Amino acid sequence: MSSIPKTPSRYRSRSDAKTPLTPSLLSALNAFSISPTKGHKQSTRAADLSNPFISRSRPVSPAKRTTSAGVPAYDSFQRQASGGVIRKGGVESRLDVVSRDYTELKRSRSTPATRDRAHSNGDRFITNREETEVAATLELMSLNPKSASPGHTARLAAAAGVPLNRRVLAYHEAPPASSSDSSLAQQREIARPLYARPGALPSSTGTTTNKSRRIPTQPERVLDAPGMVDDFYLNLVSWSCQNAVAVALAESTYIWRADVGAVSHLCEAPEGSYVSSVDFSNDGAYLGIGLGTGEVELWDVEAGQKLRTMAGHQGQIAVLSWHAHILSSGCGDGSIWHHDVRVPRHKVMELLGHTGEICGLKWREDGELLASGGNDNVVNIWDGRVGDVGEGTQGTAKWTKRNHTAAVKAIAWCPWQPSLLASGGGTNDATVHIWNSSTGARLHSLKTPSQVTSIQWSPHKKEFMTTHGYPTNAIMVHAYPSLERIAEIRDAHDSRVLYSAVSPAGDVVCTGAGDENLKFWRIWEAASTKKKRVDGKERSSSTTRSGILSIR
Repeated sequence: MSSIPKTPSRYRSRSDAKTPLTPSLLSALNAFSISPTKGHKQSTRAADLSNPFISRSRPVSPAKRTTSAGVPAYDSFQRQASGGVIRKGGVESRLDVVSRDYTELKRSRSTPATRDRAHSNGDRFITNREETEVAATLELMSLNPKSASPGHTARLAAAAGVPLNRRVLAYHEAPPASSSDSSLAQQREIARPLYARPGALPSSTGTTTNKSRRIPTQPERVLDAPGMVDDFYLNLVSWSCQNAVAVALAESTYIWRADVGAVSHLCEAPEGSYVSSVDFSNDGAYLGIGLGTGEVELWDVEAGQKLRTMAGHQGQIAVLSWHAHILSSGCGDGSIWHHDVRVPRHKVMELLGHTGEICGLKWREDGELLASGGNDNVVNIWDGRVGDVGEGTQGTAKWTKRNHTAAVKAIAWCPWQPSLLASGGGTNDATVHIWNSSTGARLHSLKTPSQVTSIQWSPHKKEFMTTHGYPTNAIMVHAYPSLERIAEIRDAHDSRVLYSAVSPAGDVVCTGAGDENLKFWRIWEAASTKKKRVDGKERSSSTTRSGILSIR
């Protein structure tokens, strides 16, 4: 017996499958009626009983009403619904009670799973993005004081600090505009370098060195210096050619001998005064001491005796500089005096070229030029080759430079190229300028991270060292003429590094600061010198190195 071939199920839709009708379904379909719509004539033709989907029409009950969903609602249903009784499986369970509900449409297996979402802006949380609908939803999110428990709502609002009927997230008024006072902005700009500390150094110890040079970052010797004055304008440390260091501590002056490590007290300032500057003579035999009252004292270091006192200044003597028998002093009133220590009338010349306090003063080694810096941000280069001099003789500057924008304390002549002069400015400047004293031209400029308090040239290397104050308190070594930073020791002192002096051998630098410490750093190596034979023994000419080693 041949059978009709069946179509494979994967090519049939779900609707092709035949489902047998149960007796309950047949009775429900027979009871279903289709009412004629308004405007159409009701058919009177008898229903075809052979078709189970068509039955005879029945009259509509007068008690029946049609809802918006097309499901009939009766009075008995309304009473049951108000009483909370709904029969399971009854017609009343199909009433359109819940509105705006999310229903998922089931699809057949043959229907593609892709959806066209390009034209749909809704999602499962915000079904309608119309402005009115979103506004209504946000309005429902606000606190409602007319809730079931007004007291609880009030306590919740008070605890959260949120006013009733106000959104939690809302825009507020813009902050008031900043003050337009120009003087306040200028003061902030001036004080910016004090707290604008530069970036951290690569090493964790606060130091950096060039790959070609390894400079010790720890001092070889630390001396306690209680009473050292923390004043930018003073000059309280000097190192003589006889390897002795003079230090002024308030009213006292001390001599520390590096070769034996012995400390001796030299003198005390007169009552009511203080020591504001010290400087050794070129041969190291005499020490000039400037006082806060304007006097200049001359002391014999070996004998420990005061030779004379030279008065006349009207302000403190912040800096001294020697050349041969001439001791030059810088005063707080902006004047510079030349004192001839050999004659009774010591004042032989007065230099007037500054309007602020003199805080930097240095003779060139040959005595031909004198450089000065002051609180008026000016650098002057004076000609030291003068003819006949007398008490009333006045000199004028050969070169006047006004490139600095802060007080100039750091002044240093280059020992291996006498025409080079280096000067450094204070906090608002923090710049090192290199000058040609022959032509007056500025050759180089170097911007540093903080105020420059002193400059020292290396006697046998083309390098120079700078010490700095706030905010780095650093010691920096630079190459010349490239101005490359060779090394930096950040936070060399706990306070700003104000004073420095180089040893006679040119290898060790002594620094002083407001933290009341003297530190000795081996920045350079001593020049290689041939050993001299004295009394059958070899003796090196590097007195500083032997002195440092002997006091460890």
